[in-house]
Amino acid sequence: MKIVETTNQLNQPYAPHLVVREFSLAPGKEWAPQTAGWTLILVGSGTGYWLRGQARVELESGMALLVAGDKAGRVLASCLNGMLLHFFTVMPDRLPGLITQGEQDLLKQAERKEAGLRLVPANHPAAVRLGELCKLPQQVGLRFRLNLLQLMVEIFGGDLNLPAGDQLQTDVKERLRSFLQETPPAGLLEISFEDLARITHCTPRHLSRVFYDVIGMSFREKRAEIRLALARDLLATSQAKVVDVAFKSGYKSLSLFNRMFTRRFGISPGRWRQKNGGIKGVVEQRKPRARVAVNESRFRGLQ
Repeated sequence: MKIVETTNQLNQPYAPHLVVREFSLAPGKEWAPQTAGWTLILVGSGTGYWLRGQARVELESGMALLVAGDKAGRVLASCLNGMLLHFFTVMPDRLPGLITQGEQDLLKQAERKEAGLRLVPANHPAAVRLGELCKLPQQVGLRFRLNLLQLMVEIFGGDLNLPAGDQLQTDVKERLRSFLQETPPAGLLEISFEDLARITHCTPRHLSRVFYDVIGMSFREKRAEIRLALARDLLATSQAKVVDVAFKSGYKSLSLFNRMFTRRFGISPGRWRQKNGGIKGVVEQRKPRARVAVNESRFRGLQ
């Protein structure tokens, strides 16, 4: 199953994740990826350029490029021919059980490094394998998604290797970083701040300042960010009712969930699901029971 789209469909705010999409870019036309996370693009055919500011990089058939989603760059097709592009996105915040907080930090550092762009020549094993995957008639299933994720990891190479975790940690910041490197973001939902203070051998008051220095937000704000990311993913990929999404995301009150979600994204959960093309939820209210038709004449006869 291949997803073939027009340029009007490509830049939805919440694009499919680990799903190969393809489209044709007419000669002289441009396309700017606007997805979250990272986008791996393969030039299936044709030639063109990657433009960012005054920089211009020539793109040939078979080449691939890995782009940070928030970077202001665009693909320009040659005026002599169009381009057939295949691409998929990897959103680290939607892999909480697979990518640790430390690895997420490394990916954020990579966004700042090299302007968030990595070029892959056509003869690179990752580009060759991506081309083979894009030719498969069935592009679904866990194995296929894991292959896509592995391609991105191979392109990053050693840049995603975490420092050794068995070094003696004497500083609170280092102990906190060590814990985050080994813990998926969702793991922060399973412990209290007091538990984290005991793990890092620190007082809660001091840990509060250290956590903000390392993460850039408070422990409470980070947990709220993780819950809302989980809720957004459930809204986009499941048929769960909004109230069930709220509970699965760790909210004990539907009204609180609606208020927090709207404050963060500027739209209610239900409207967000409709706007971003997620799977429509099941009917929230019970349907009225069907009325049984009664033959009045027969009924009178029984009186």
